[in-house]
Amino acid sequence: MKRDIITIDRDKCNGCGICITGCHEGALQLIDGKAVLVSDLMCDGLGACIGDCPEGAISIEHREAEAYDEVLTISKMVANGKNTVIAHLKHLKDYNETEYLRQGIEWLLANKNKYDFDLEEVLNAVNAHEKDESCECTGNEEPKHSGGGCPGSAALSFKNAAKSTSTNGAEQISGKSELAHWPVQLHLINPNSSHFKGSNLLLAADCVAFTMGNFHSEYLKGKTLAIACPKLDSNKESYVEKITALIDRAQIDTITVMRMEVPCCGGLLQLAKMAMDRAQRKVPIKLITVSNRGDVLDTRWV
Repeated sequence: MKRDIITIDRDKCNGCGICITGCHEGALQLIDGKAVLVSDLMCDGLGACIGDCPEGAISIEHREAEAYDEVLTISKMVANGKNTVIAHLKHLKDYNETEYLRQGIEWLLANKNKYDFDLEEVLNAVNAHEKDESCECTGNEEPKHSGGGCPGSAALSFKNAAKSTSTNGAEQISGKSELAHWPVQLHLINPNSSHFKGSNLLLAADCVAFTMGNFHSEYLKGKTLAIACPKLDSNKESYVEKITALIDRAQIDTITVMRMEVPCCGGLLQLAKMAMDRAQRKVPIKLITVSNRGDVLDTRWV
C-alpha cells in the first residue's frame, strides 16, 4: 500500500521543537538538538507538524510502504546514536508495541558490534519509570503517555472492569465495558497494534453505540473496534487504506459493519468493500443495520 510519511531535512532544522506539539501521535521528538521521526510506525502522514515548522524543514513523501519491519528500522537507527535508539524503544513501549520492542532489543543484543554505545545504558533508560513532574496524578491512575504526543492517541490494550466508582467513593456495579483497546477512531488506530492481529473487527458508525443499550454485551464483546462517520469525516481514502492494512497486515478474521438506517450511513459498508477490493486477502463481511431507536433492522453477510 502507498501511504504518506513525513521527512525532515536535518540541515534546515534549527531544533526549535515547535513541530513536536503538532505531532499528535508522538512520532516526533527533539533529540540532540534536532527534530527526529523516532518511528515510522506511528506517523499518520497527515502532516499536522508541517504548518508548525518555521524553517520549512518538514515535508511529506508518498511512497509504497511495506509492512512495518522493526529489525530493519533499528538496524538503520543505531547510526543516529544512543539517544535516538532510547527514544525509539521508549516510543514502542509507550504505545504497547511489545512484540516490536522485543524484536528491537533482540537485534541490539545480537549485533553489539554494529554500534558504539552501551546497550545496558539504553535498556536502563528504557525501563526507567520516572514520574512526569507536570503530572497531577493522585497516584492511583495508570502512568500517562510520555512519548511527546497526544496521550489520547497512544495505543493501549486493557482488560475489562465490571465495577465503577461513584463520586462519593462507593463502589457500584455498572454495565461491563467490553472495549479491549484504545484508540478506536479509524483515523487514530494503528493497524500494526498487536491487539488487532487475528481479531474480529467491528466497524461501527459513530452513532450506533449511543442508540443501543446492549452494544457492549451483544456486539462489541470479543471484538476489536473502529468507529467512523461516513458523512462527516474527512480523508476517507485514509480510511480505506487503514481497513486494507487491517485485512492484509493485521490479518483480521472477519469484519462486522454496523451502520444506522439513514442513507448516508451506507458509505461505511462501501469503505469496507473498497478496502476488500484492494486487499490481497479476503475476509467475510457481515452488515448490521440499526434503527434510530436502537433496534436491529437487518443482519446479513455481504
